[in-house]
Amino acid sequence: MMEPCRLAASELACRRGDRVLFSSLSLTLEAGDALQVTGANGTGKSSLIRILAGLMRAFAGAVERTGSTAIVDERLALDEHLPLGRALAFWQKLDGCTTPDAALATLQLDSLLEVPVRFLSTGQRKRAALARLLNGGRRIWLLDEPLNGLDDQARSAVEALLALHCGGGGIALVASHQPIALPGEQSLHLPDFAG
Repeated sequence: MMEPCRLAASELACRRGDRVLFSSLSLTLEAGDALQVTGANGTGKSSLIRILAGLMRAFAGAVERTGSTAIVDERLALDEHLPLGRALAFWQKLDGCTTPDAALATLQLDSLLEVPVRFLSTGQRKRAALARLLNGGRRIWLLDEPLNGLDDQARSAVEALLALHCGGGGIALVASHQPIALPGEQSLHLPDFAG
């Protein structure tokens, strides 16, 4: 039986120092939904993702999550000194992944398994983070700039994976200043808010 999922936020506000990045932000995502969050640098896209993941406290408002959640942001969370294959194997074991090869093939990481993580390019590191996401089996994906450093082929693969995830009843919230094809094409723009 598939784990149910839902992500909702009501009247969220985020304050960093004396500056309010956003306020009165509400959203509801049900199984199969995807949402792109846009806005200029510094408007709170990354902060919103961290609040929704439960990694940062909102200045005001509430978040409700039903279902397992995974986040991909600029923090790779892979041991820099290990070869990529061993670094990913650590998380595969922890997450109970039994079929890691599909993610490796889809994201074209097979040839990089012996390369230490610290030597991977920006795009390769992003693909490694996405492989970890796929192998984790989480229902709610929170992705912060997932297309950074990716070539056209990898971008298309990520868009296809997002469509499959949502088509299978998952939720995807993607913060990105780059255009990205998402099921349903819902978007939320965070304006500059000098408060």
